[in-house]
Amino acid sequence: MSLLITATAEDAGTRLDSFLAGHMEDTSRSAAQQLIDDGRVTLRGKAVKSSYKVADGDEFAVELPERVEDAGLEAQNIPLDVVYEDGDLIVVNKPKGLVVHPAPGHADGTLVNALMYHCGDSLSGVGGELRPGIVHRIDKETSGLLIAAKNDFAHRHLSEQLKDRSLSRVYETVVRGNIKDDTGTIDAPIGRHPTDRKRMAVTAKNSRPAITHYEVIARYDGYTHLRCRLETGRTHQIRVHLAHIGHPVLGDVVYGMKKPELGQESQCLHARRIKFIHPRTGEHVELESELPEYFKTVLEKLKAKSGY
Repeated sequence: MSLLITATAEDAGTRLDSFLAGHMEDTSRSAAQQLIDDGRVTLRGKAVKSSYKVADGDEFAVELPERVEDAGLEAQNIPLDVVYEDGDLIVVNKPKGLVVHPAPGHADGTLVNALMYHCGDSLSGVGGELRPGIVHRIDKETSGLLIAAKNDFAHRHLSEQLKDRSLSRVYETVVRGNIKDDTGTIDAPIGRHPTDRKRMAVTAKNSRPAITHYEVIARYDGYTHLRCRLETGRTHQIRVHLAHIGHPVLGDVVYGMKKPELGQESQCLHARRIKFIHPRTGEHVELESELPEYFKTVLEKLKAKSGY
């Protein structure tokens, strides 16, 4: 569903997030910021920032996300692998196959439902009613570390770290083909695919800047084991960027091969390390998770295939 909202002379000079919150029913400023950050708000066909000052006559197109029919979330006793926890935040090691927050087709059984059971009422509300505590997301079929906030104070501080890049996320992945250079940077804007709204793409239209740094860990026969560091955090960023340079993630049937490889029916991608500044103490926190069994199995197959 899309909306067209036109600014008047009375709105001139207002920040875009405040303007949207004032013109969209039941929409908070933080919810408006989320729409903007997701690239769902455009002006004359181009994405805009929350800080943009609206002008008389500006017409904004707002693409509303699909909503889960029943937004009344329930706590569910789903096991969590807790890596770190205190009164302000929790970091979990998400398994492959677990959806982060409710969405169409996944009304429950998500990480959010598990966090609600584990944390009780101690989850921030900044992310909206469907995403309590969620500071950042990883795909359903991506495994690894994810941080959630237990209060709005922590959520805002961590969100600012995402914006100023002091919150660092490092992934490991296996890609098709042999990448020639030991290190590299992919700097290519990402937006919605022009014909398939469920996919993302490198595109100049309605896109936002996206930067991924990578380095080679090991090379195998026809595949490369990579470490990737996100400088930005766009939807499907690593998967889209690596496919863009001709080295799609092993098992990624959306952006790579359309059939499973080496027994992988979904992307071989793991959020291995996370670094951030604790919002309360100001201390630097660095956490790391082991590679999951599915990833280790892939590496063993590649070693055997390559005669290691």
